[in-house]
Amino acid sequence: VAISDIPWNGPIGGISVGLCDDEIVLMPTAQQRASSKLQLTVASSAAKVVMIEAGAKEVADDVMYNAIMAGHSEITASLIPFINGIVNEVGKAKFAFTRAHTPDDLFGEVKTFAGERFKHALDTDDKNVREARLAPVVADIREKFPEVDPGVIDDCVYRLQKHIVRKWLLRDNKRVDGRGMDEMRPLASEVGVLPRVHGSGLFTRGQTQVLTVATLSSVSDAQKIDSIESEESKRYMHHYNFPSYSVGETKASRGPGRREIGHGALAERALEPVIPPVSEFPYAIRLVSEILSSNGSTSQGAICGSTLALMDAGVPIKAPVAGISCGLITETDPDTGAYRYMTMVDIQGVEDFFGDMDFKVAGTREGITAIQMDLKIDGLTPEIIKEAIAKTHTARVEILDRVMLPAIAEPRSEVGEFAPKMLTTKVPTDKIREVIGAGGKVIQKLSAEYGVRIDIDEGGNVFVCGVVGERARACIAAIDNIVMVPELGQRYNAKVVRIMPFGAFVEFAPGKEGMIHVSELDTRRVEKVEDICNIGDIVDCKIIKVDPQGKVGLSRRAVLLGG
Repeated sequence: VAISDIPWNGPIGGISVGLCDDEIVLMPTAQQRASSKLQLTVASSAAKVVMIEAGAKEVADDVMYNAIMAGHSEITASLIPFINGIVNEVGKAKFAFTRAHTPDDLFGEVKTFAGERFKHALDTDDKNVREARLAPVVADIREKFPEVDPGVIDDCVYRLQKHIVRKWLLRDNKRVDGRGMDEMRPLASEVGVLPRVHGSGLFTRGQTQVLTVATLSSVSDAQKIDSIESEESKRYMHHYNFPSYSVGETKASRGPGRREIGHGALAERALEPVIPPVSEFPYAIRLVSEILSSNGSTSQGAICGSTLALMDAGVPIKAPVAGISCGLITETDPDTGAYRYMTMVDIQGVEDFFGDMDFKVAGTREGITAIQMDLKIDGLTPEIIKEAIAKTHTARVEILDRVMLPAIAEPRSEVGEFAPKMLTTKVPTDKIREVIGAGGKVIQKLSAEYGVRIDIDEGGNVFVCGVVGERARACIAAIDNIVMVPELGQRYNAKVVRIMPFGAFVEFAPGKEGMIHVSELDTRRVEKVEDICNIGDIVDCKIIKVDPQGKVGLSRRAVLLGG
């Protein structure tokens, strides 16, 4: 674009920034990214930062700010001059164009005719009331100016609302709903809203309300990702649904769009640093955030709802995460050129629509876990970035203390009644085939007998998932028996599987058999094996012999004698 004849305000450059061993690293390598506490992307022009996208492991505010500025400095010092050098050599002259613009005299007439009514319509904290008040005013404007193209009228309506909202904010310190600049809308939190699910959290901020549901499953349900780099999987997933009714519309649901995918990814990224590793919590975790009502910052509401749902489900997250947005209004005096700006916390829809920025920051009490910034102006100064980071920190701590932690102070000590109980054990890698059995016979039998789901990875980690905890524990014991090395004196309730004239073959552990010789069936002489046991009977017996080939001899007689 820079070397073309297309007019624009560039060039801009982009850079990735990491944090390795508490040192800021520009353009980290793949190895450095793997250990980095920060994954930050910064884009900027020669003067201002135009884009910030970050995922972080509770990075402190000042460290995040310094990382952003380090990226901006590198772009300014290296990338922009490099691009400008190319433009100087081969760049084309930019073509001139006439910018589409609504006539100022028409806008003045609309402002005179409807300005005061627009102020009355906008001056409320209820989005539905605002829209109901605006509708007849807009109808009257169309009737007043029937000869004007409807598109031009729409632009005048937009300009007038934007003029009023921005003037109130920047010059009168007034927000449309009467709040202070750093005051949040009414907050509320609940957990356990849906009693049958594994975990649920309801978060409300003004007219924005999000219900998040947590579902736990075995690690084999992790989502497989086949990317251009490598095949991998993720066991923690977040999905975000933004139905039309949440903004008072009716339209067909045709699957997630860019908005839903982006907001869901942001909320997922914000919680990822606090999700416990599989070694501590061997579950796959899926969160689904349903936007019940929207009036700004639903993605940040989804972050709060996700934290509540995870804690309600008994997921031992490292720390609770909250999210909040910061808005911006800027103005350049046409006479003096003086630059003024004002930031405000927790912007609602109308402030997002007519404002200059939606700076979304999520994090714990200790530090930032995610940032996403939407911008409508030519960039942010360092002062604005620092102020936005500081204000969102104060606001998210307030959200945690006021409503989230009073609703649930810490993750539940156990997963819910209806959640699967996940138990783990580890078997030697050379014993994995014994647990699986020929053609999966042993593992299938265990799954059916105990009503559980069993997964084994290449390292010998065994995950047993079952709703009934006692049966899952019994399955773990059975697996441990399979891989154990038979030792003299071990006692079992073994099942008779075959009868021969010289004795009974019993299965003392899944997939492991031994023989009780006829002479070891009882304390007295036994003429016929069937006099003591039949196929399917359970026999209390002990191991009395293990030969060098691994064949096991057991005795019922030893148990009866107590020796």
